[in-house]
Amino acid sequence: MYFTKMHGLGNDFILVNGFREDAAAVVKNAKKLCDRHLGIGADGVILALPSDKADVKMRVINSDGSEAPMCGNGIRCFARYVFTRGIVSKTKMSVETLAGIMKPEIIIIDDVIEAVKVDMGHYSLLKKDVPIMGSPDEEALDLEVEAQDRKYIATGVSMGNPHCVIFVDNVDGVPLEKVGPILENHPLFPKKTNVEFIEVKGKDHLKMRVWERGCGLTLACGTGACASAVAAYKKGIAGNKVKVSLTVGDLMIEIQDDRRVFMTGPAKEVYSGDIILAGL
Repeated sequence: MYFTKMHGLGNDFILVNGFREDAAAVVKNAKKLCDRHLGIGADGVILALPSDKADVKMRVINSDGSEAPMCGNGIRCFARYVFTRGIVSKTKMSVETLAGIMKPEIIIIDDVIEAVKVDMGHYSLLKKDVPIMGSPDEEALDLEVEAQDRKYIATGVSMGNPHCVIFVDNVDGVPLEKVGPILENHPLFPKKTNVEFIEVKGKDHLKMRVWERGCGLTLACGTGACASAVAAYKKGIAGNKVKVSLTVGDLMIEIQDDRRVFMTGPAKEVYSGDIILAGL
């Protein structure tokens, strides 16, 4: 199987051309491919596939073998991948995902791909959309969750996938490796959840650490950055345009009046190679 390794702010992926490779075999072996000792190593595998609804289809398999409906950092990598490989020739494209049709745009300056801007669709705070247990048409604000004998106040946000956003004074002081898996599997979230801890640096600047559903501790999460910006905006903590700082870089998030969210950030190609699936 021929693959390309890419990352968005350290959130790394194995990109595979499903037009040419055996997609079913890739999905079956995704967990082994993502193993950082015995495989290639990644937070997930992303397949480019034919679509009858959009220019191309993106399928995301997490490192634990589960399938993700969407991935913010992943779709930036995906857009760069399909554009540079000629799978899609347009800089503005439509991508079919399990969370709906996404619309990334390749930002080219002086013939160099500088960033990818993505129309991430509409956010929702309704409990039925996140989803969260409770009154379905109630917004998921000021939720009380507990982990490691500590209570946190959380905001539930859907960006096509579930998010639990928690504001703290110091994100670096949060024992994320311990509380992350507890909150991911909290009974309040019937489909589990991504967990974001946020430190407010200013009205236009947030600092984030994330525990991803199905992946664990990761360096970045695009949908998580969007969800965190939405939560800060809804709570009056930040404005509609914010920089979200992650471990190795920043994402720019813009929230529009119609609840549509735009994310802009880098997507980097690391290397390409071959791997023998039968040898995993």
